[in-house]
Amino acid sequence: MGLGLQMVYRRRASWALSAMSERDMRENQLFGSLPVEIGKLRNLGELDVSENMLWGELPNSLGDCESLEFLSIKGNSFEGLIPSSMKNLRGLRELDLSRNNLSGHIPQFFEGFGNLENLNLSFNHLSGEVPVEGIFKNASATSIVGNTALCRGIAELRLPMCKSEVSKARDLSRIMKIVVSFVSAFTLLVIAMVLSFLLHRKKMKAIELSSLGNSVLQVSYAALLKATNGFSSTNLIGEGGFGSVYKGILNLDIVVAVKVLNMLHKGASKSFIAECEALRNIRHRNLVKIITACSSVDFHGNDFKALRLDIAINVASALDYLHNHCETPIVHCDLKPSNVLLDSELTAHVSDFGLARFLSKLTEDISGTQLSSFGIRGSVGYAAPEYGMGSEVSTCGDVYHFGILLLEMFTRKSPTDPLFNDGLNLHNFVRMALPEHVEEITDSLLEGAFTTVDEACNQTIKRQQRIKESLILIFEIGIGYSTESPTNRKDISDVVSELHSIRNNLPG
Repeated sequence: MGLGLQMVYRRRASWALSAMSERDMRENQLFGSLPVEIGKLRNLGELDVSENMLWGELPNSLGDCESLEFLSIKGNSFEGLIPSSMKNLRGLRELDLSRNNLSGHIPQFFEGFGNLENLNLSFNHLSGEVPVEGIFKNASATSIVGNTALCRGIAELRLPMCKSEVSKARDLSRIMKIVVSFVSAFTLLVIAMVLSFLLHRKKMKAIELSSLGNSVLQVSYAALLKATNGFSSTNLIGEGGFGSVYKGILNLDIVVAVKVLNMLHKGASKSFIAECEALRNIRHRNLVKIITACSSVDFHGNDFKALRLDIAINVASALDYLHNHCETPIVHCDLKPSNVLLDSELTAHVSDFGLARFLSKLTEDISGTQLSSFGIRGSVGYAAPEYGMGSEVSTCGDVYHFGILLLEMFTRKSPTDPLFNDGLNLHNFVRMALPEHVEEITDSLLEGAFTTVDEACNQTIKRQQRIKESLILIFEIGIGYSTESPTNRKDISDVVSELHSIRNNLPG
């Protein structure tokens, strides 16, 4: 059956004459390799064979299609190197090679494509140094995610150094010594927080870790320096208003997050005290647990069900615990993507309690009517609207943060995206698209949810319809929890059960 399809495809490709100006064959379940005859289409302006079942290496003859302005082969199984003959395609405006098995280096000649506006090389097996000129200067026009062996590139890509540059990392130790000489200028408070990054260990190690949880771990600054590779940029997890968070590995193979506070920053000390107070007596599997504090001198994302929904459920469970199961309710006040950390099993953990507030019994059910002298709580784009009006913090604010976070997770659009202006925001963007245009606002990395190929066509249609219905329900939850009026938002405990129900009904 497969051979027959291959022969049909080759026959289709071979009868396309050089006079053709465009060819759209996307999502046709084409099977086989791209024929060398493709080079005969010298006047071809557009070629789209994306989302098929094509494989093999890209033919060198592809470089003969010198009139191409648009080329997309995404969502196939092409392998091997990007052919050097493609250097002749200097008229390309858009090139999408994403979600294949291409390997080798990114060709340097792409830098000289002056007309190229969009380049997508994501989710392949490319390796080596990323070019920095031409299209590669623009991080928003170039996508290289999912290629774990790439290095260097422009600073915005945050890629590690290439092996040839590892020696430069030794300069970090000299910088640390210089910083020590300015002890009067910088004092850092370091908080080591467990991420529960632990894999299944041997029984003896599990006993050691259990005893660790019941005692205070003594950690020196030198140990933290070693654990984070000298607070290397490659270990940097994120940055906030008062400091930075680094990934570290302690002697017992415990993977931790090390938060380093810059005490010269106004409010850093108060943030440190607030975080310690919030985390001191709370325990939950979806909340980070503090190990110790050290005050010293500075020397293809396509598993729809298991990843995003589980992360959303983890975050909602953490908020439910803070709001409804602590002796005194706690409002996080700054829920956003950078404050949600994932461990090795992709379990989400809510972190950064620097803005957290305890609620008294009198303010526990505040719906935004009382005024506060503390100003806006949260980050731009995520802060609840009532906080901008001076209202006191409440659990309703955290619910709003969660609603925006949920919408961002499934649209992959930040609430601060330049798209949102003149009254349009992420909430309205999603609300206006439902339900008919749900595919158009869903993150492109979830496209596979709508194009799954199955042996039985009717089973495929049913599966895609169930996923579409689930997405609509998820977006409706995000909209409901990010309404402008705090009185119209549900309690966070409701969303936990709702998301569990959606996940349980997803097709396997």
